[in-house]
Amino acid sequence: MFLPISKQDMLSRGWNSIDFLVVTGDAYVDHPSFGTAIISRVLEAEGFKVGILSAPNHKNLDAFKIFGRPKYGALVSAGNIDSMVSNYTAAKKKRSDDAYSAGGKGGNRPDYACAVYSKKIKEAYPDLPVIIGGLEASLRRFAHYDYWKDTVLPSILIDSQADLLTFGMGENQTIQIANRLAKGEDISTLTDILGTCYITENIPDKKGVFLASFEKVSSDKRAYAEAARIELEEQDHIRGKALFQKHGNKYLVQNAPMPPLTTKELDRVYALPFERYYHPIYEDMGGVPAIAEVEFSITHNRGCFGACNFCSLAFHQGRYITSRSKESVINEAKLLTENPHFKGYIHDVGGPTANFRKPSCEKQIKSGLCKNKKCLAPSPCPALKVEHNEYLDILRAMRDIPKVKKVFIRSGIRFDYLCEDKDDAFFRELVKHHISGQLKVAPEHCSAAVLDKMGKPHIESYIRFKKKYNALNKEMGKEQYLVPYLMSSHPGSRLKDAIELALFLKKERIRPQQVQDFYPTPGTISTAMFYTGIDPYTMEDIFVPKTPEDKAMQRALLQYFKPENADIVRKALIKAGRKDLIGTGANCLVPPDKNAKPTTDKGKQNRHNKTKKVSHQWQGPKGKSGKKR
Repeated sequence: MFLPISKQDMLSRGWNSIDFLVVTGDAYVDHPSFGTAIISRVLEAEGFKVGILSAPNHKNLDAFKIFGRPKYGALVSAGNIDSMVSNYTAAKKKRSDDAYSAGGKGGNRPDYACAVYSKKIKEAYPDLPVIIGGLEASLRRFAHYDYWKDTVLPSILIDSQADLLTFGMGENQTIQIANRLAKGEDISTLTDILGTCYITENIPDKKGVFLASFEKVSSDKRAYAEAARIELEEQDHIRGKALFQKHGNKYLVQNAPMPPLTTKELDRVYALPFERYYHPIYEDMGGVPAIAEVEFSITHNRGCFGACNFCSLAFHQGRYITSRSKESVINEAKLLTENPHFKGYIHDVGGPTANFRKPSCEKQIKSGLCKNKKCLAPSPCPALKVEHNEYLDILRAMRDIPKVKKVFIRSGIRFDYLCEDKDDAFFRELVKHHISGQLKVAPEHCSAAVLDKMGKPHIESYIRFKKKYNALNKEMGKEQYLVPYLMSSHPGSRLKDAIELALFLKKERIRPQQVQDFYPTPGTISTAMFYTGIDPYTMEDIFVPKTPEDKAMQRALLQYFKPENADIVRKALIKAGRKDLIGTGANCLVPPDKNAKPTTDKGKQNRHNKTKKVSHQWQGPKGKSGKKR
């Protein structure tokens, strides 16, 4: 049974009121891939009466009063993704679609939805405790650069007027908050719960680290870069410290992170009575498109020690891996076979990274993850422990379940981690059983300089993986392909790097049909690089492609083979001094411009003289102007 979404639903259960109102910018989908579903079911399991308010009309105050005043409080989320990412493309153009909304139509959630909803609830019930959470709140908990306003914004706690913020996945924080409010504690006294943030007018009297203030990071980009690094460094439940950031005459206090759920706790969460579908009210509206990808998918883990710099997972879920038990995952798979929509195919058994089941080394269990070091990049750490036995055991058992025809893996496989496994049993069975024609992997780039800024492994690991993948497919008589995800215009990527990538793609006979421009989302190290032009790990200046022309050139080079990109590719090659790549030769990227007017000898000579003059300016000893960065 779905949780109440209206006063009529509430009354039909024999309730006169609800204990907690759960507000989301998404349509109501009662599936464990949706944060709202998990938090509401966790509260229900604790014995609380919960009402769901989905994508309310933020311009109508009465929309927030449909259940009456909740007894204990309201929990507010923008939805499964940041509302600005949901509402706008990387080019800041308004989206017309939204997979998390009814009928897939955009425009149902306001910009900065978490803060908008929170303020509306405070307007409706000024004394009601409001707790914000979910991805948008989690990533915006400190002073942060906002790409859409092109400025540094204060903590979302300041703007939202909420009483408390939960960061990370939030189950245990929510349980503690709810039970303590039910016991009569005032929301202002809940300042000791791990994984939460609050605002105080007093100088924090607990142990922790002071970050540069909101005013400082707003005016000093080096201070911003340093703060961004510290915030991520302390996102570790074992060694992470409390963090403090002054905002005017107030202080944002972030308590140390809440430990991730144990296997037993994860099993309990995923065994809750989810309907595993969108609410019936959306049927006549065309349903909710996001269910298609997850209805027959299973999450078996949380966390990602890959920690790419452009990914929000490290700052939200954390890098520490926790996993569900085999029994829990298999029970869910059996449950899927009872779904009337089930046709024999489990679409995914994964998570943030599908083939991670355990922490990457023994040290993490007692000491936490290393500061400012990656487990896999630029090359695998010597302490890395690689094995796929548990995961493979789960997949084998799942394949044997009656009614299951095929089990696919569609969430990300870390190919660099896979290549480090001396036992190739998983690799072989992956190719034999778990690919539906195409395997998506994410090399992202080929330039070592760019990959280092991304926090990704160097391209040699992808080449090594591809060679083995192709060999296994040939051995097994299968025609399966790799679909590489690629990113243009990441901080640190110069035009020469984009050309290097284009040449690599041509050599490898890769013709990407889609290319992702770097999208500066809140809370990531790459976004800090984009805003500041500084690498937070080295504090060295880096080039950031920001102008429309720079971004368009880099994007076009990744699809140099498209006729419509020919003009801009030629322009980029000329700008980079790579006219040798314009022509009909085997190594050329683009043919000459047939419409170009022939130049006279005099014109050529004039340009030659100008070129000599410019070149002469750079022929002196390497100094401030001539040194390469």
